[in-house]
Amino acid sequence: MAKFIPLLHFGIKTRHHFMQQEIELTILPEKIADQVHIMQTGAAQLRIAPSRVKGLKIRKRSIDARGKQVVFRIRVIFYIDEIPIPEVLHHEYANVAGAQPVIIIGAGPAGLFAALRCLENKMRPIIIERGKNVQERRRDLAALNKEGVVNPDSNYCFGEGGAGTYSDGKLYTRSNKRGDVQRVLQLLVAHGATEDILVDARPHIGTNKLPHIIQAIRHTILNQGGEIHFNSRVVDIVAQFGRVKGVKLASGEHITADHVILATGHSARDMFELFHRKHWLAEPKPFALGVRIEHPQHIIDQAQYHCAVRSEHLPPAYYSLVEQVDGRGVFSFCMCPGGIIAPCATDKGEIVVNGWSPSKRNNPYANSGTVVQVNLEDVPQAVRYPFALLDFQHEVEERAYVVGGGKLVAPAQRMVDFVQGKLSDTLPINSYKPGTKSALLSEVLPSFVHDALRKALPVFGQKMKGYYTNEAILVGVESRTSSPIRIPRDKDTLQHPQVKGLYPCGEGAGYAGGIVSAAIDGMNCVDRIIFQ
Repeated sequence: MAKFIPLLHFGIKTRHHFMQQEIELTILPEKIADQVHIMQTGAAQLRIAPSRVKGLKIRKRSIDARGKQVVFRIRVIFYIDEIPIPEVLHHEYANVAGAQPVIIIGAGPAGLFAALRCLENKMRPIIIERGKNVQERRRDLAALNKEGVVNPDSNYCFGEGGAGTYSDGKLYTRSNKRGDVQRVLQLLVAHGATEDILVDARPHIGTNKLPHIIQAIRHTILNQGGEIHFNSRVVDIVAQFGRVKGVKLASGEHITADHVILATGHSARDMFELFHRKHWLAEPKPFALGVRIEHPQHIIDQAQYHCAVRSEHLPPAYYSLVEQVDGRGVFSFCMCPGGIIAPCATDKGEIVVNGWSPSKRNNPYANSGTVVQVNLEDVPQAVRYPFALLDFQHEVEERAYVVGGGKLVAPAQRMVDFVQGKLSDTLPINSYKPGTKSALLSEVLPSFVHDALRKALPVFGQKMKGYYTNEAILVGVESRTSSPIRIPRDKDTLQHPQVKGLYPCGEGAGYAGGIVSAAIDGMNCVDRIIFQ
């Protein structure tokens, strides 16, 4: 018997037998793109004639690989004797030229979605971004990958779209309690993302497609009277009598406004230093530190899909692993099927790695950050010095650079060799373009991080067949998992407790972890401005 779930109706019922029904279906991978098959399967489960189904809408789609047969599980709305009304995803914005200004520092997801929310509420966003637009930013990324040259203001972390633009565009989040996740996804679709992100359990855009979407958001903001200033670094947040008045740029220009949203991302260390100089509150925050681990994708496919060769109807396989080691969490982070390891340093003399995937996830490798919790008690200075964890993070990144030998060459080790404490004689071919150097990662990682990883990796191998192998490479270091500093804010107004009108926001302030949660936080900050 089918399970019937009553729904709110999108259309207007004119007869009582018109209805919408939502059911869950199990579909084989080779049939997931066959709308006729889905309609016929649903009609049979609902015990109605297929002719009565006037349309269907897939609400959720996920892969279930727990059994021997991998299947898709989908939740589908069936329109029975009722023509579905197409959902309108675009939004009409008023022109805000001349309206009340809101300064937004940073053009990452928090800043861009804060700007869109300003447009919705007839306020004029003024975005100030230290980096370049997405087109010009490409040249600096090419210099990073090919020459090991870091532009401190334009790199994988800084520039239009923030770190997410060239770091995969994964949209999976558990942030439903923070705000409207679906609204964020709908705005992305309205600006060019595929509607698949509205239904997939782990939505993903892809680094090759995100720049076009970011550019479309920029055009919306500018066309409706907002402002975006690229290559413009904020050097001071101006406040008088405990109230924000605007900002000062490196060029010497002042921009005034009564509201400033600080959405600079987790790598804007100069902003943290600015708070320290002004004696504004900031506090250390736990983060996670480790390595990026890369396997041949076929190993992950075989383990997760229980097959010799992945079906062409299935995407490259994903994994998520977590283990407690001596009371400390060790976990995979930002997993990139069919991905590439990227150099994400934001200054000279440091190594930072991250991962990304194109929309098709068709590279031959799978990589994931594999990191260990770093707590306040791990760095005793954190008790009296708010930047202790930030300094700790930076010291590890500098050691990685020295051990790698320069030009962003990263220290690396095969997995089994790492656990056994052996220097790898050779390293597998991998996706990290600046190059890798065989090294003992014990010379780079803090001992408690190194020891926790050594204990966790064989356990991960017991959980996932084939994971623990010398075909996998560990590349150091994965250190920018989240901000090691939190800038406090009032829980109701979201303003800094010492500076009215200043809204610490997103990942850099310690209130988000990824594209969607950062976007939600940006919108939430604008909502607090409205309801002051």
